[in-house]
Amino acid sequence: MTFNLNKNLEKYADLITHVGVNIQPGQSVILYASITQKKLANLITASAYKLGAAEVLLEWDDSFTTKQFLQNAPLDKLKDTPNYIKQKWQELANQRYSRISLISDDPNALSEVPTERVAAFQSAQGTARRPIMQVTTNNDISWLVVAAADTDWAKRVFPNLHGEEAVNCLWEQIFKTTLVDQDDPIKAWQDKVQDLSQHADWLNKQRFDALKYSAPGTDLTVGLPVGHIWEAADSKDSSGNTFVANIPTEEVFTAPDNRRINGVVSSTRPLGYNGTIIENMKITFENGRVTDATAETGSDVLQHLLETDSGAKSLGEVSLVPDNSPISQSNIVFFNTLFDENASDHMAFGEAYPFTIEGGTKWDAETLMNHGMNVSQTHVDFMIGSNKMNIDGIKSDGSIIPIFRNGNWAK
Repeated sequence: MTFNLNKNLEKYADLITHVGVNIQPGQSVILYASITQKKLANLITASAYKLGAAEVLLEWDDSFTTKQFLQNAPLDKLKDTPNYIKQKWQELANQRYSRISLISDDPNALSEVPTERVAAFQSAQGTARRPIMQVTTNNDISWLVVAAADTDWAKRVFPNLHGEEAVNCLWEQIFKTTLVDQDDPIKAWQDKVQDLSQHADWLNKQRFDALKYSAPGTDLTVGLPVGHIWEAADSKDSSGNTFVANIPTEEVFTAPDNRRINGVVSSTRPLGYNGTIIENMKITFENGRVTDATAETGSDVLQHLLETDSGAKSLGEVSLVPDNSPISQSNIVFFNTLFDENASDHMAFGEAYPFTIEGGTKWDAETLMNHGMNVSQTHVDFMIGSNKMNIDGIKSDGSIIPIFRNGNWAK
């Protein structure tokens, strides 16, 4: 091991609390973490309290227990979420708890569980969590998704390594891509945010009407809603505090007009969803709706995803990520959307972020939909980028401006 794990975990925890959710005095936080990540969770908790957090709640997860429940509980139990859980999520939303999601599980952990059982459980959970998801997608709260190395995930990423060696290699990649390996990670993130913001500013000045994607297996035109906003790494919550929702991140993103999506798009990296890996997807859209969807592996899981609700059959996000980004150039498939989406252009089935359209955070669901913004209880990114991807911006007068050429920024 070429790094000091304990020192880097401390730097990581401080990056999460200072830059990620940017904890302010008196702020309350909920941290979701696997029981295998107690050490990092403790460091995050301690760092949060040093910044003046009023409370840090821990929501522990155990993949073994979850798998046993999904395999053995009566189906009606999977479809029913107890009222006390619904009340918890509503209360956390009402109290504006900031959220830190620490991802570490094997992306294929639930592959042995029948797809319909996982889908039933996820649908019920999605409904119960709707209040907290609404304040999240609306940026009413600061929120963050980060990752931690765990044995099963590490073995999937590095199948030729074993045990601690695989875990250490995964930690090394996490520290590298999150800039924790830098002398001053916080300053490094300030520089990264500024660089990504320059691309977002340029796109916002263009006011494109649509995007045209061209690559092997992809020929897709995506309309953009009037008043759409391109966002980069940082956002502001309802209190005006700046936060970074994904660490790492290399993307600039906005919402599509979910009524004007036409053509075919093919995935270029595996998608880990609901404990199963979906590979080599091909999706056909007509007038904003998925009309055909196939996958070489995980096809049944993909179909259940698209049946989550009416919004799952359209897109809520389009995101630009250059092929020369550090994660892409590592040539590592992480089987984890947080990392793989930052190695590749991507799109998302489901919910659009209201903050990606002017006035959207003040609109109800009906108004959002009337402006072409997708509404759903799900939001699942899938990767479509490569070094062969070309993307053009189409203006309302029909003029075309190159955005990406051969997977990278054209300008």
